[in-house]
Amino acid sequence: MDRRAVIKAGLGAAVGWAAGPLRGAGSSQPEKRKPLGLALVGLGRYATGQLAPALQETRLCKLAGIVTGTPEKARQWQARYSLPRENIYNYETFDEIAHNPGIDIVYVVLPNSMHAEYVIRAAKAKKHVICEKPMAVTVSQCQAMIDACRDHGVQLSIGYRLHFEPHTQEMMRLGQQKVYGAVKTITAQDGMAIGDPNQWRLKKALAGGGPLMDVGIYCVQAACYVTGEKPVAIESARLKEGTGPAFAEVEEELAWTMRFPGGAIAECLTSYSRRLNLLDVHAEHGRFTLQPAYSYRGIQGKTPKGPMTFPQVNQQALQMDDFADCLLTGRSTRVPGEMGLRDVRLLQAIYEAAASHKAVAIDWT
Repeated sequence: MDRRAVIKAGLGAAVGWAAGPLRGAGSSQPEKRKPLGLALVGLGRYATGQLAPALQETRLCKLAGIVTGTPEKARQWQARYSLPRENIYNYETFDEIAHNPGIDIVYVVLPNSMHAEYVIRAAKAKKHVICEKPMAVTVSQCQAMIDACRDHGVQLSIGYRLHFEPHTQEMMRLGQQKVYGAVKTITAQDGMAIGDPNQWRLKKALAGGGPLMDVGIYCVQAACYVTGEKPVAIESARLKEGTGPAFAEVEEELAWTMRFPGGAIAECLTSYSRRLNLLDVHAEHGRFTLQPAYSYRGIQGKTPKGPMTFPQVNQQALQMDDFADCLLTGRSTRVPGEMGLRDVRLLQAIYEAAASHKAVAIDWT
């Protein structure tokens, strides 16, 4: 498939707490800053339904441009968001973005296998980059993306929105600070009914795999941010091959177990046929839980002291504003390319364990 066909087939399927202070933001008066211009690369469901609306609520960045291979989408977005004609690109003219001073950040929202190409091209254009998860489909691609951004002097951030969500931040605090003692077990489950069997998420060449690459990565993330550690082994992994046209190329479900250096064990499950949305942590002296744990909105949590009472927020708005604040104040993003590389390495280790039916040790040295 050529690039235009890939984009058309894949992507065509398709104010609450954010108004307050930025958590962890470095600037004391961000409202006085001129917003940074952000261009969305790929106008699929996530860009259309989540990122573009969130950019109407951000304070430190704004929707300034788009990259799409579909002329009709370009016309619709230009009219809806009052975008200048010179800020609208297609995949052939994308490199010309280097000459546009009105665009500071490029957000790559393409099928997984295309992330590396467009992150590297954005870096060469001297634009800072946010890349959707998973960062790429191979570890070598991730490293090439990191190297390109470093060599061209731009920051690279991965679209891990939950790091800016207060219930999730509380789970990080409770686990990493051992508020209820050392973490013993983690149950992380994320799944959905996949729907359209023709979408790009079910094409291995575009997605790199099935639900593990899409929603299972949230389970990997959750276990890592609750413990504050990297797993030292994938103890076991069991893959369910699915039936029917939807699962001709990718798995239907995958369950795996990860062991952490502090002794915690994470039991994880991801699926394209079941609705799952749970993060449940058992520590020495108590249990804390999110359910739902990974949704765009409506996250709810409980601790031994009772329900969590944090506000619901626009996760994507906070995520993008935080990255803009990093650029304005010179600090590093909390969700860098190195975190994305770590996770892709873990995803590949899980697939290896499933294929070999053996434990896979992970050496981080």
